[in-house]
Amino acid sequence: MKAALIIPALNEEDSIRQVLGEITAGVFDQVLVVDNGSSDQTAALAAAHGALVIHEPRRGYGSACLRGIGHVDPSTEVVVFLDADGSDSPAEASRLIAPIAQGRADLVVGSRELGRREPGALTLHQRWGNRLAVWLIQARYGFGYTDLGPFRAIRLSSLKQLGMADRNYGWTIEMQIKALQKSLRVIETPVSCRRRFGGASKVSGTLTGSVAAGFKILWTIARLGFGPA
Repeated sequence: MKAALIIPALNEEDSIRQVLGEITAGVFDQVLVVDNGSSDQTAALAAAHGALVIHEPRRGYGSACLRGIGHVDPSTEVVVFLDADGSDSPAEASRLIAPIAQGRADLVVGSRELGRREPGALTLHQRWGNRLAVWLIQARYGFGYTDLGPFRAIRLSSLKQLGMADRNYGWTIEMQIKALQKSLRVIETPVSCRRRFGGASKVSGTLTGSVAAGFKILWTIARLGFGPA
């Protein structure tokens, strides 16, 4: 399938080269790094390693993803989202794309809970937060997600149906809830989870970021929870 890779990035100069270097040749027709207002050399390093660099000055993970989607070639069939911090393995992208290419799925979420995790790759509050969120989704929609992992693939035509709008921490769960509301074919597949390169996460690595992310995820579940089951 014709595939595009979107990598939101904010001050990831310690990891972006390795992440781009691990992408399997021939898998993607486009590799887009969306620089989300970095103050380091993230954008320059990404461009030097062959990525198409898009700039999104408005901070927020969702803002970066939305900007990237706007630059995807219209003939693209599947879009993959990957973090820039090295916690995901780009070489595993094919296992996300394959179920879509085989006609078995419209959205494939990479599950870190089902895959192999390096010690310390996920904090305790990340794991408990994920479990609470997916439990609430199952209680409302009857679908048993195991993770809100950011490493995921979605058919471009399906992505356009979702009307994605969240501009920060609620992006991943918004996609997963709306996919169920739109009756998309959703599956999870195991993916590896590594300790991020270059220090603590900007979100889960700080108390403020963790609280803000947790609140936004719960708020998104409540906001979207009145949609069709």
